[in-house]
Amino acid sequence: MKVTQEKLPASQIGLEIEITPEITKQTYEQVIKNLASTANIPGFRKGKVPRPILLQRLGITRIKAAALEELIQDGIEQAVKQEAIQAIGQPQLRSSFEDLINNYEPGKPLTISAAVDVEPEINLVQYTDLRATAEEVKYDPTQVESVLDKEREELATLIPVEGRPAQFGDLAVVDFKGMLSKAEGEDETAEPTPIPGGEATDFQLELQEDKFIPGFVSGMIGMNPGETREISAQFPDPYVNEELAGKASTFTVTIKELKEKELPELNDDFAQEVSDFETLAELRASLEERYQKEAEDKTKTNKQEALLVELLKHIEVDLPATLIEQEVDAMLTQTAIRLSQQGLDVKKLFTQDIIPQLRERSRTEAIERLKRSLSLREVSKRESIQVTPEEIQARVTELLEQYTDQDIDAERLQSVVENELLTEKIIDWLLEHSSVELVPEGSLNAKEETQAETAESDASQIEEESNETPTEATEGQ
Repeated sequence: MKVTQEKLPASQIGLEIEITPEITKQTYEQVIKNLASTANIPGFRKGKVPRPILLQRLGITRIKAAALEELIQDGIEQAVKQEAIQAIGQPQLRSSFEDLINNYEPGKPLTISAAVDVEPEINLVQYTDLRATAEEVKYDPTQVESVLDKEREELATLIPVEGRPAQFGDLAVVDFKGMLSKAEGEDETAEPTPIPGGEATDFQLELQEDKFIPGFVSGMIGMNPGETREISAQFPDPYVNEELAGKASTFTVTIKELKEKELPELNDDFAQEVSDFETLAELRASLEERYQKEAEDKTKTNKQEALLVELLKHIEVDLPATLIEQEVDAMLTQTAIRLSQQGLDVKKLFTQDIIPQLRERSRTEAIERLKRSLSLREVSKRESIQVTPEEIQARVTELLEQYTDQDIDAERLQSVVENELLTEKIIDWLLEHSSVELVPEGSLNAKEETQAETAESDASQIEEESNETPTEATEGQ
């Protein structure tokens, strides 16, 4: 078999495969023989159909097509094996099947054009002496106090309030009923419109400004138990319930009871109740160590990320479609597993209409992930960076001890551990041979924009969840 190779874009190799006359005739004759033994033609028993009748009934084109399918499959497989090509994915036929049928004459040579994806050639122009900038995350001591304050709130005792009006932080038991305020131009004599579900009795409410809609809680400050007050409040815009967005309202509120929180003292007894430590000093020290390590880990992650972004600027690689599609598959599979673990019905989320859109949106990230992986692999190859079996086994043993109650695929775990350890070693090597300048957190424009977008998204979600209205609050009461 004569095979001519040609380099093509996207890490493909083109193949011109010339199939010998003997093979084209042999395959054609074999197809006729097989069809003769299986064809159902009235008036003839299977295997006894005369050749001219068979050709007339089935048609030369159909027989050629069947023979061509075998010639193409066998020809490409043999060509790849003969040329020792490390192909990935399925070969692609470049010739027109219709043209092949027209040109196919049994007993004459036939040329087939195909293409196969191969591992891409990687040109890593530079990977040492890289320069990058990353944000340094510093330990914030107030995190410890916030955790302790939250634990105190959890253990707080509610005590009836006597001799003073309501103030922020109290817990109030209230009756309320809400009405939408009349808009400008509305009939003043018309009855006010009740807010659907905006009514409750003996409802417990913590008097915090971020509870309910703006104005509702603040309007209760200064009220005494037994007092009733008309409170004006404004629904935000945008708002989760579009029909109420931006509308003014009035609530008739009666405070029936007031309670305040009595927080436990910060002492050793408190530490023993909320942790396994004997003293408050030990608890504080543990929390400080935890948040200091978190800050260090985040800083290291920022350095690694900045260095990898810089590294990708120096890689030249033409990715084959097969690798990209495999990476997209892996990403969607990971997403499906994560959603399934959260209790969501993956089949309803990953419909036949949605999957093509998800695949297309995932391509950019898949390409970046591949470039990162290939870059690191190239560094590992050039610098002979490896992990030892002892290192892998030590980590595997450590993980198995942590998850003794789970059914874990040991072989799969070993593969994952090996990959993670190797990646850690490569990145540590890169950090040693490059320079990453640390700057204050929040000072990089690109990250500020990302944080702003994230914050805006989070704020919208939090607003929908925490700006609870009487409508949502009373559902299920």
